[in-house]
Amino acid sequence: MSPDYRTFLPDDTALLAELESRACAHGWSATQYRDSVRCGHQFHGLFAAERLQGFAVTQSVLDEAELLNIVIDPQWQGQGLGKRLLRELRATLAAAGARRLFLEVRAGNAVARGLYAGQGFVENGRRKNYYPCPDGREDAILMETEL
Repeated sequence: MSPDYRTFLPDDTALLAELESRACAHGWSATQYRDSVRCGHQFHGLFAAERLQGFAVTQSVLDEAELLNIVIDPQWQGQGLGKRLLRELRATLAAAGARRLFLEVRAGNAVARGLYAGQGFVENGRRKNYYPCPDGREDAILMETEL
């Protein structure tokens, strides 16, 4: 069964944080997700039988959007859901008037960087020592694409 894409307003931010904690070492907390909801960020999800398989968080200002976070449940990784989620949210953002989408990604996350490059994102900057990692800190790669 192919998952359904839709925008949503999370009512269980602890669930989002728990899903992300299984996907990466330095994820957002439930409090950070609650703050994101309060700020009016947009949530995009892939659901199969009402079960959340992956989600993304974006914010939009005028004709620009930023991908703040994207998470695919580890049991569903490697099946093209990240690509599908990006494709769907890009179409949703473009339909709402966004013309460009920005993001940042860990320099060491080759899988994500490849996904983004495959979706038309190009590197446009770097933040030195931005993310915590087990042996100190790592750079953030800034990327953007036109919608």
